[in-house]
Amino acid sequence: MRAQGIAVAALLVAACAPGSSDDGVPVVFAAASLSSAFSELDTPATFSFDGSSGLVDQIAGGAPADVFASADGATMERAVAEGLIDGEPVMFATNHLVLIVPGGNPAGVIGFDASLDGVKLVVCAPEVPCGAATAKLADVHSLALRPVSEESKVTDVLGKVASGEADAGLVYATDAAHSNSVESIAIPGADDDPNTYWAAVVKGSAHPHEARAFIDNLTGEWATLLEAEGFGPPR
Repeated sequence: MRAQGIAVAALLVAACAPGSSDDGVPVVFAAASLSSAFSELDTPATFSFDGSSGLVDQIAGGAPADVFASADGATMERAVAEGLIDGEPVMFATNHLVLIVPGGNPAGVIGFDASLDGVKLVVCAPEVPCGAATAKLADVHSLALRPVSEESKVTDVLGKVASGEADAGLVYATDAAHSNSVESIAIPGADDDPNTYWAAVVKGSAHPHEARAFIDNLTGEWATLLEAEGFGPPR
């Protein structure tokens, strides 16, 4: 069932010594699909992970953030249009969708095709980046999807398939690669038009210098880590 209202951050990770953002530690609001990669960063920062559109809602509502990292360009454009961003956003990675099934593939799904008819399919809601990408792929493949659930973030899709609650789902390749409980099925053409990941300093940031340094590192020294986590380079 689609989550109602604005979701509270799904995961809050303090990658720093005890203290608050008043100590010069930037608060980074990042797409849920970045949780594994960003949690590996050796940097003083506080991370809040959720669906990209939900994070924009939170920032617009006054939630304190220094950096916003989105899983697609459209959501970042929305943040810019709403006056929430200071300066120009920076593209730092790409990602694409894959189809996942539980281990053993009990429903016998063979691909992004008619084998999905009648199975319990879970996807992201259309207002979040992974949902928009799902809709685009369905159009390209002339496939009418009938999901039993639309989730507010990609990690919820992964969780339902991994637990066996759903027969199939669409998630980012990086999410599928980090789960031992699902099998991944490539979707033809998905990596030809990947989602682009963008980061920007939030207007009114309490720590703009630290926020800018964090963003600079995404395209600098941390690029290798992102690649190791399965993200593609910016394009």
